[in-house]
Amino acid sequence: MDIPAEQALWFLILTLPSCLWAAWSDMRAMKIPNRATDLMLAIYLIAGAALVLWGSDPAWGWTDYLWRLVHFAVVLALGMALTAARLMGAGDAKFLAAAAPFVAVGDLGVVVMLYLATLLVTFVLHRIARASPLRTLAPGWESWKPGKRFPMGLAFGVTLPLYFLLAVLGLPRV
Repeated sequence: MDIPAEQALWFLILTLPSCLWAAWSDMRAMKIPNRATDLMLAIYLIAGAALVLWGSDPAWGWTDYLWRLVHFAVVLALGMALTAARLMGAGDAKFLAAAAPFVAVGDLGVVVMLYLATLLVTFVLHRIARASPLRTLAPGWESWKPGKRFPMGLAFGVTLPLYFLLAVLGLPRV
């Protein structure tokens, strides 16, 4: 993995609450709150800068930190285009954009594969839960309602922490 293990550990610890919040909120209301997205971006801005200043990895410097902010702008522009085409919700687009700076560009392929696997697993588990008595644990959730909509925040909220965890555990690049 291109993301340093120390960086992945800090980002895992700091972003996990926002990722869980986005997943839970999207299942409950089919919306990802702007505050969860804002928190995610603020974590990158503050923790990323702190890791440049006090981190132990000499490869992580201001250039890398600032270039990863370009990820935010690119993903936000693409997400807004997909939202305008009604292919993605605005909350999903904003959350992806806020999460984009955390992903090292060299790990993009790994993250896409991880996302696809996570999407498949969360979709199947969500549909099983929706069709079972488990749905009575949260009877008012919007995502239980019949239809084709799926809370993508659930898959997004699981993918980023898994990416960090794999980097912390030292998964070699494939």
